[in-house]
Amino acid sequence: MMGWYNDGWGANWPLMVLMMVFWFALIGVAIWAAVRFAGNGPKTAGTTAAPTPRSVLDHRLASGEIDAEQYAQLRRLLEGQSAGAGTVDATEQH
Repeated sequence: MMGWYNDGWGANWPLMVLMMVFWFALIGVAIWAAVRFAGNGPKTAGTTAAPTPRSVLDHRLASGEIDAEQYAQLRRLLEGQSAGAGTVDATEQH
């Protein structure tokens, strides 16, 4: 029984530190995940940008709400040109 005091926790301290690091990391990941995925609640004012008139017009064309001719006419109106100024050529469309 000589030297029994050296076989205690003294030899296992690296494992104890590793276990503590593991638990702190696990708790940290759980908190991060809870905050990350719980952020789906109501949005506060100013968190999303208001759509621009041009993006609304582009969305209406993409969804089929208006046709290309109506799009060109409304786009000219948005850009300050007269509605009867002609059609928009392909190089001007984005």
